[in-house]
Amino acid sequence: MQKVITDDLDALLDILPPHIRQPLRKQKDLSELVEVILDLGRLPEARFPYREVTLDQKEIDESDLDYVVSRIGSFGDDNRAGIERTLHRISAIRNRKGRIVGLTCRVGRAVFGTIKMIEDLIQSGKSVMLLGRPGVGKTTMLREVARVLADDFQKRVIIVDTSNEIAGDGDIPHPAIGDARRMQVATPSLQHAVMIEAVENHMPEVIVIDEMGTELEAVAARTIAERGVQLVGTAHGNTLENLMMNPTLADLIGGIQSVTLSDEEARRRHTQKSILERQSPPTFDIVVEIQERDTVAIHPDVGEAVDAILRGQPIDTEIRRLESDGAVKVEKPPSVKKVGEKKAVEGRPRIYLFGVNRTRVEQTAREMNMVIDIVENLREASLFVTSKNYYRRKPQKVRDAEAMNLPIYVLKSNTPPQVKQMLHSIQPVLGRERQAPFQDALVEAEEAVEQVISGDEGSVELSPQSAYIRRLQHLVAERNALSSQSTGKEPNRRVRIFK
Repeated sequence: MQKVITDDLDALLDILPPHIRQPLRKQKDLSELVEVILDLGRLPEARFPYREVTLDQKEIDESDLDYVVSRIGSFGDDNRAGIERTLHRISAIRNRKGRIVGLTCRVGRAVFGTIKMIEDLIQSGKSVMLLGRPGVGKTTMLREVARVLADDFQKRVIIVDTSNEIAGDGDIPHPAIGDARRMQVATPSLQHAVMIEAVENHMPEVIVIDEMGTELEAVAARTIAERGVQLVGTAHGNTLENLMMNPTLADLIGGIQSVTLSDEEARRRHTQKSILERQSPPTFDIVVEIQERDTVAIHPDVGEAVDAILRGQPIDTEIRRLESDGAVKVEKPPSVKKVGEKKAVEGRPRIYLFGVNRTRVEQTAREMNMVIDIVENLREASLFVTSKNYYRRKPQKVRDAEAMNLPIYVLKSNTPPQVKQMLHSIQPVLGRERQAPFQDALVEAEEAVEQVISGDEGSVELSPQSAYIRRLQHLVAERNALSSQSTGKEPNRRVRIFK
């Protein structure tokens, strides 16, 4: 069972002005408080997991902000401060002159037992990367990893603690990290330097890092891994594919390069001439995607997973859930044959419905003699179907589907004709293997090259892509002795290929 400890909630309440603190204390679910928002000229607000509460009808003024600021530590270059010997975090919003006009007072909690789902992975000595959306518990899990490795497995653990997120504010680290040692970072831009200093000066067996986000940090992580030190860290991104699409951090999972094959090799592989391949062994051996606080998806071999994604093949992802009785439930992926072979389990349309009448979809499918699977787990879906009203509001499930690059079909209305039209349109699409977004972009670039070389078109504009994928498309043009340039503004910036 998880044991949740709220770190001195009274310490956070004590920094708030009395007219905000008192109504907050009266909330029945105070133990679940997430954060308190204080914005100049607006009403103070408390946020809980499933609701928001206005705490006072008096708008926040400068004296309220000054009251809080005078009772906390100093703000760093990242506009974050804390309360000594706690895990609470206070983040500032400033105006153009540098004056504070808003505060986010976030509750910090130490949660013991959060790594039960991945304890065997941490114990293996392999480097582990934790991914997940903001607020899902990455830092909380990272803190518990440090404690377990230091206390239970007696390893020399160093935490590189930028913004004092893991071990709390002040010079004495919070007891939640156990016997792990903490190195503070003066400014976020120096995190990579402190990572290297930790290895060179303190002989750790494990280094724990939160929020890697720069190329220098990725290089430092590879240097540390090459010295035989186990790494456990978090990075920006929800999924492994997000990390692959990030040019700054792609090196953490081996990096991606465009390779041009000979005609004979391309025929042998049954691929385009330009393909994507992993550049080097991954820095992190295992990637854990934190889907919810009690659910994770695991890629036990990052190298194999990246290779499979680049080839548009299914990947083996293991789902683990922490049940209410403390047991860990493991869902193994269906067995899939390797490269060049057919799937051992034939697929059919696997639809995740969000805000759409399930009975109506099933009935319409039966009338069309179409076999579909309506799944409950987003990770198992090959298509996300929702209505226009839900899609416009962009709830978390829609954002999760977009982050996973899952095809999304938006119904104009939740009516039988619209459902029938949707099933008609997806029937041919879902029968095919879904290619990785990288390969789709390369195929489009190669087709454009052929059109320009043959003279059918003087120039061809490609679909809008991220900067990283555009760079790969430029390489395709360059290797075929053609010119290319990026045009337009983000998010519609695209590559144009010409002679």
